[in-house]
Amino acid sequence: MEEKRKSERLEELNEVTISLISREENIPKEKMNYKYSMDISVLGTKISGNIVLPIDTLLKIDFTLDTLQKQITAIGKIKWIKIIIEDKWYEAGVEFVDTPNEAIQKISDYILWKKKAKEP
Repeated sequence: MEEKRKSERLEELNEVTISLISREENIPKEKMNYKYSMDISVLGTKISGNIVLPIDTLLKIDFTLDTLQKQITAIGKIKWIKIIIEDKWYEAGVEFVDTPNEAIQKISDYILWKKKAKEP
C-alpha cells in the first residue's frame, strides 16, 4: 500500500473525547464510544470506536496527550473508516480542519518532544 501521509505520525495511544459537530441523519443513535487515538500528526489522527461515522462527519476532538498539562482541542473530518470487528469496532482516519494554529503547534511540539525522548 502506498504511503499517502504528508506529515510524520507519532504512533501511541492517547485518550480522546469525541463530540459530533455534524448532525448527520445516518449516524447510529446508540452511544458513541470513541475513547482513544492510535496515532497523531499535525494533519490528523486515527481513532477507534464502536459505530460507523460517515465520511465527512465533523468532530470536536479533545486530546489528553501523555505528560501534557493541558488538553488540546481539534476539529476533524472523517476521511476513511475501516471495519475491525463487524458491527462492533471500527477505526477512522480524521483530518484536522479549522483547528486553531495554537493547537496544531502544541501537537507539533509534543510529537517532536516524544521523538527526541526516544532517541538514544
